[in-house]
Amino acid sequence: MKSNTTAYRAKKSLGQNFLHNNNIIEKIIRQAHILPKDFVVEIGPGLGALTTKILPIVGKLNVIEYDHNIIPILQKNCLDLGELIVHHHDILKYNLSNLITEEQQKIKLIGNLPYNISSPLIFHLLNYAQHIQNMHFMLQKEMVQRICAAPDNKNYGRLSIMIQYFCQTEALFIVPPTAFTPAPKVDSQIIRLTPYENPPHLAKNFDLFAQIVKAAFAQRRKTLRNTLKQLVNSETLEKAGINPSARAETITLESFVKLSNIVEDL
Repeated sequence: MKSNTTAYRAKKSLGQNFLHNNNIIEKIIRQAHILPKDFVVEIGPGLGALTTKILPIVGKLNVIEYDHNIIPILQKNCLDLGELIVHHHDILKYNLSNLITEEQQKIKLIGNLPYNISSPLIFHLLNYAQHIQNMHFMLQKEMVQRICAAPDNKNYGRLSIMIQYFCQTEALFIVPPTAFTPAPKVDSQIIRLTPYENPPHLAKNFDLFAQIVKAAFAQRRKTLRNTLKQLVNSETLEKAGINPSARAETITLESFVKLSNIVEDL
């Protein structure tokens, strides 16, 4: 079923860009490996480009939509495809644990996220990481590159480290602007985020770890000796195996965790 993207004018204030390319839609569904037994929650279904493909597979689908004007159109587009449960909420304020079943089945999250809130939204969702099996999101290509970046890469930064602390990150395929109505001005990309059952590098004090990472990247061009001088001295950096003259973009997630644990134990 092809959603009618011409019947509703996208709201720029909500970052709405409606996906209409059927080949891309099918490719997203395949990459998400959605099966009839899965508990799927879609964020920002819009007119139902993904919804109308997922609903017949799973039979029952929860969606979270902020725009109340679009909900009747979405419901009409999904008639007779299965049980569609619409939650009219701001996802940034929504308690995802409200959807947890008695069986404690983990959620597969999927969605074409508004680019203007994608970073705070992902961090909000990570609060529920223990309930999430995986996430497949359409994001701005630049955002995906930043999330998945490794050290010594210009895209590597605070966002990379904080999300990689919680998840395995995989950049999937690129989606051109022509796949949307209206067409955005940038390329998009699909990302897969898989929360760890047990983070491979565990901070004893997560807030301290986050504080150190934030300070380290506050002035990227400066050395860690300078950016972290209010939190850590050079001797402690060396104890963690970190050169005080190094810059934050060269330091691994593992090293930042090790540093924060040493500081915590002081």
